[in-house]
Amino acid sequence: MIYLNHAATTYPKPQQVLEAVARSLEGVPQSQYRGVSAGEYKEDIRKLCRGNLARLFQIEKTERIFFTGGSTQALNMAILGYHGPGKRIVYTAAEHNSVLRTIFDGLREEIAAGEIVPVEVGCDTGGYVDMEAMERAITDDTRLVIVNHSSNVTGAVQDIGQIGRWAEEKGVCFLVDASQSAGALPIDTEAMKIDMLAFTGHKGLYGIQGTGGLYVKEGVPLRPLLFGGTGKDSRTLVAQEPFYEVGTMNMPGIAGLNAGVKYVLETGLEEIMAHERGMMKILYEGLRSNPGVVLCGDRQPGGTALSFTVPGFSPSDIGYILSGAYGIQVRTGLHCAPLLHRYLGTEKEGTVRVSVSAMTKAEEAQALVKAMEELTGGAGNGR
Repeated sequence: MIYLNHAATTYPKPQQVLEAVARSLEGVPQSQYRGVSAGEYKEDIRKLCRGNLARLFQIEKTERIFFTGGSTQALNMAILGYHGPGKRIVYTAAEHNSVLRTIFDGLREEIAAGEIVPVEVGCDTGGYVDMEAMERAITDDTRLVIVNHSSNVTGAVQDIGQIGRWAEEKGVCFLVDASQSAGALPIDTEAMKIDMLAFTGHKGLYGIQGTGGLYVKEGVPLRPLLFGGTGKDSRTLVAQEPFYEVGTMNMPGIAGLNAGVKYVLETGLEEIMAHERGMMKILYEGLRSNPGVVLCGDRQPGGTALSFTVPGFSPSDIGYILSGAYGIQVRTGLHCAPLLHRYLGTEKEGTVRVSVSAMTKAEEAQALVKAMEELTGGAGNGR
């Protein structure tokens, strides 16, 4: 099997991630907030993991990183829990349903009452945000700005730093969805003026499913969504400070996440980016030269995913043929980002998405290009 669906979850995982999860499961469990019970770690694995995440994201206060079950939970916490001033929630057409459904379903009563006003900012045919429209959308009455750093459909990378500066000028809270960019692109929360950063552990951070987190800048007014045991001051029923981590934590997952983040840091983000861009170049240039393939966008994406369609075939047909005849696994459909497809002209059936990671080999990317040439009969004619 050739695996080119890394935007869903990276595979295979680095060996050190598998070993860290196994060691955590085999050892005596660490007690939450009560020090290390056993195992090889001389420090609390959560503290170690927060420290490594802080290095990767340029976060000064490591204690402001809170573990979640993934970016979906983190985005729900951020959107539903934020209670700052203003009515307008500005989001882009490139957002994932973990943002869109949280706004339109999770806040439907507030929207119906006029307390929340959703404001969509459009994109071009490659998924890049209309920056002029974004600047106009961030007004004095804006409550929250939400931007997907790197599209899970087209791989478009947004100018987070510029949007962050506009938000800061208006005193608006800025939430970034780094599901596809964490571990694949540079993220500097201070320089990019990011107030909240949602990330998942099982993609570019090479951890396992069910892990992730939310960084919340000090001073951001955020109510917890979950309440329960914390291992701290069990007599108190109403906490003086909010707890964002409650219940039994996923310690094997956090151990794996820590190992994955260490893999990124030790390999070097620049080296990972160079490799992934090389794989994307093979895919982009190879598919672009095939007249039977229609790429979404007119430039090589800055992220790790790209989408295409094949006239005369449904995306699901292409995915089925690639899997059955060539042993190549891709992803087809709307990719949980329904609004973006209006701008791509693919709202009916979606696209074929190909995505890479540090684990992708050049021969795997070349195999996809060759398979599409055979499938469409469109080898190397250029356009």
